[in-house]
Amino acid sequence: MARDVQITFDCADPAKLAAFWAEALGYRLQDPPAGFASWEQALEAMGVPPERHNDASALIDPEGAGPRLFFQRVPEGKQVKNRVHLDVRAAPGLAGEERMAALEAEAERLAAYGATRLQRYEPAPPLDAGHIIMADPEGNEFCLD
Repeated sequence: MARDVQITFDCADPAKLAAFWAEALGYRLQDPPAGFASWEQALEAMGVPPERHNDASALIDPEGAGPRLFFQRVPEGKQVKNRVHLDVRAAPGLAGEERMAALEAEAERLAAYGATRLQRYEPAPPLDAGHIIMADPEGNEFCLD
């Protein structure tokens, strides 16, 4: 039986990182619990002190197809390269220079939201599919492909 998965990010600023990934993936912030107009209202009703309101954030795919993304505050910063990363499909069905132009445009768009461009790999045989390695605002690597 296939299982649903959630992708969890350890981070310093859950709200900021969730906002970046919402923009990168077209996701949206998960709605607050029923009966609350905002997360702030819900957290206050739950007795969560204001300094803990940014301890976590979650995003969902508005179409319901992709996994939930969960962002949790941790005290330590990122130490080494990710062992698992996301590949953001920014140029589906494109090849060659057309593909790379679409990847470059997406890299520029995400840089405006705090991403950092790390490296570009040119298309090369046998796959002929180049890609761009990026880092999100907290340094987590991901690929535009």
